[in-house]
Amino acid sequence: MPQISNFMNESTLLQVITEQREEVLNMNYNSLVSRFEENQFEWDSNLAQVVVGVRRCGKSTLCHKVLLEHNIKYAYVNLDDDRLYGMQTSDLNMLLKCLFNIYGTDTQYFFFDELQNVDGWHLFVNRLLRQNLHVVLTGSNAKLLSSELSTHLTGRYNEIRLYPFSFSEICEYKKISRDGISTKDSASREAELSDYLINGGLPELIKINNPHNKRNYVTGLFETIITKDIVRRYKLRDTESLHRIANHLINNNCQITDYGKLSELSGLKSNKTAQKYVEYLSQAFLVHRLQKFSFKSRERISKEKAYVIDTGFIANRENALIPENLGWRLESIVLIELLRRHRSQAEDVYYYKPTTHSKEIDFVVCRQGVVNEIIQVAYNIDDTKTYKREISSLTDGAEKLHCNKLTLIAFTDTKEIISGKYKIQAYSATNWLCMKI
Repeated sequence: MPQISNFMNESTLLQVITEQREEVLNMNYNSLVSRFEENQFEWDSNLAQVVVGVRRCGKSTLCHKVLLEHNIKYAYVNLDDDRLYGMQTSDLNMLLKCLFNIYGTDTQYFFFDELQNVDGWHLFVNRLLRQNLHVVLTGSNAKLLSSELSTHLTGRYNEIRLYPFSFSEICEYKKISRDGISTKDSASREAELSDYLINGGLPELIKINNPHNKRNYVTGLFETIITKDIVRRYKLRDTESLHRIANHLINNNCQITDYGKLSELSGLKSNKTAQKYVEYLSQAFLVHRLQKFSFKSRERISKEKAYVIDTGFIANRENALIPENLGWRLESIVLIELLRRHRSQAEDVYYYKPTTHSKEIDFVVCRQGVVNEIIQVAYNIDDTKTYKREISSLTDGAEKLHCNKLTLIAFTDTKEIISGKYKIQAYSATNWLCMKI
């Protein structure tokens, strides 16, 4: 039996929805950057459109933009509002009534921001879908959305994974030519990429110039993800250990996760608890766990790497005493771009290192176990030793994985490299990141 809310009343809901509607009406969506994910919506289907991603990556803005551009009349409510905290399943029908009251009884499309804050939300969504109403959802926690939707909606949803701004989207926002060939255009892109490596692509962060305010923004966002998306939802008591693990993973971006070391550093009593905490951080989209390419399930799981979802989290936190490893930052940016480009195509991304002493491949892109592309990332390949190492890793991987599409991404000129029987396409990092898909 659902609990009966002791505090929620119709007048409160009407006030919140009305004020939120005014906020939306006052926003200018005409000047917004076009996002890669806009074409992934399926407006003509009867599927719930579900947009998930880390907090403040632009989920709500994306949905408003696409709905408005398609001239769709819709009702909107953001459940991540302090006045709605504690809303229960029994309040959702009153919420629907208030939405009809404000937006009109002929409304067919409903946009619910962070609806997973309400227990039992999936049952409510299922009811709306049975009534042939169209539902748009956003969420900052993958497990709550994915597991409950797959269980209760049995495939009646279209999941869209949104990431912070890509480098190409940053260039559009800042009016930097993405394909200009002049010296000025190239210099502008390279300067912007240098900034992107440090500050990332969180939409609101790129508007902040003052370093102190940048730090305050990232620190606040980091704390919100920890407290709201993890501690509150999973009722964790040991918040200090979670903070230590989160900071350690970000400080050691791109590295294999050692759960024994994590449990020791965080003061946890078991590796399983440390593994569970990393899972929570992944579900909140703060980090992405990259598995090793292997047909052995145990190897894929036990040799995972952790990548921060946005490089802006690396240096813009308090007490972030870490080296400025631009190669690892570029590697992290390339991974997120690969996920952005390939996930909607049902393709998976892994790293590859068959044995302890083997050469490591940064990324392999595959579909159903067949490798389609091998990618190596390096910040600088001017050094002869580094150049030979990267080329050798690619050709060695090509032999083992039976793949002829070899890609090298670095701060270099875009050119073709011949190594034995293999052809390697080397890309300038700015050119590759700005490629039209």
